[in-house]
Amino acid sequence: MNDDTEQPDGHAYFTLSGDVNSDMVRRVFDAVSDMTEDQVRTAHVLIQSNGGYVSDGICLYNFLRRLPITFVTYNAGAVASIAVTLFLAGSRRYASDTARFMVHKSHATASPGARPDALKIIVDGLRADDLRTEQILREHVRLGDEHWLVHAYSDLHLTAKEALGVGLIDGVADFSPPKGKRLTNI
Repeated sequence: MNDDTEQPDGHAYFTLSGDVNSDMVRRVFDAVSDMTEDQVRTAHVLIQSNGGYVSDGICLYNFLRRLPITFVTYNAGAVASIAVTLFLAGSRRYASDTARFMVHKSHATASPGARPDALKIIVDGLRADDLRTEQILREHVRLGDEHWLVHAYSDLHLTAKEALGVGLIDGVADFSPPKGKRLTNI
């Protein structure tokens, strides 16, 4: 075990930012490999992301939820789109008072002049992605009818206080690693 990454209490602190994509998936896989080697039991992860690819976000959600490491996720600024699904992988979740969340339906841009059969494939894929992300959202969050109505047609924005009210977070708290703890960027 590397002496400068050893966590005697089993807690380690990380930041994860950027687009949710295959590069982020690789970075998280590598980081978890290091966490396992360093015997991390609880990983505190500050997430800052405006989203990205649905399949990559769902992959990270499923991967992190099934590991023998407890993940605690934090939002200090913005967690949006598929990054909310990634955020939900935390068994405990927190947001700074001034943080925000945003969820919306999937979207894509068709090539100009796309044929109807190509458009149908795009629409079918978007509907499948929406079903997958909504299933995860409903598993963790208690949105009211008015929230679901906004979500059906627009971007749904939630402040930290609103996120607490619907169970998206467990508390309003800042990401605050203890003094002397190593902070690793994933």
